[in-house]
Amino acid sequence: MTALRAGAAREWGPLFGLVRARLLARRWRSVPLTTAALCLTAAFQYAQNQPWGYQPVQDIGSVRAGDPLRLALLRTPLSLFVPALDLPVWGALAQILLVFGIAELCLGRRRTLAIAYVATLAGTLYARLGVALGPDAPLGLLASEAQVVDNGPSAAVVGLAVYVCWRHRARWTAALVITLMVTECLVEPNLAGKEHLAAILAALALCGATALRDRPAVRRCVPG
Repeated sequence: MTALRAGAAREWGPLFGLVRARLLARRWRSVPLTTAALCLTAAFQYAQNQPWGYQPVQDIGSVRAGDPLRLALLRTPLSLFVPALDLPVWGALAQILLVFGIAELCLGRRRTLAIAYVATLAGTLYARLGVALGPDAPLGLLASEAQVVDNGPSAAVVGLAVYVCWRHRARWTAALVITLMVTECLVEPNLAGKEHLAAILAALALCGATALRDRPAVRRCVPG
């Protein structure tokens, strides 16, 4: 048990300490982006299940690979908050509360939103590439996937989880998230699973860019 606690402290201690300190300092005022994301997701879920709301939500926040690129790019920012119709909304809300909340506390609002958008955009652009490649290519998709709605906040959640875990040295947790998403894609190789992998690759690219950016600063701090 002692070894387990020590391992948990090494893995999550720095991240937990930072989250706890910032949350205690300002409580819910420290996560306005997360609060707004929860409210938007709940509002979109309610609206798209009403006769009067389904089509407006589709028009402003649902992205398909078959859409014109300009239209898809315009809809992508709001698509982060449109949950999948065939999945329980509480799952999306729980993911947003946990992952967006931790990311906002650790990274700040702007960086959290930027990483979430990049991860979602990676999934959106991959879907178009996959359909263009066709089902015979290793990364290709069936033509019918062009009419499937992108997976809402989940790509952003996956990308943020990987980035935050890497940034705060919870490397085993990041590896676990990646393993689960790869397994999901192998078991059920559908559009959602492959978009999650695209989001992970985008997050890892951001991790690499951050490491390269920070490396000169570390070197300057080393005594000559």
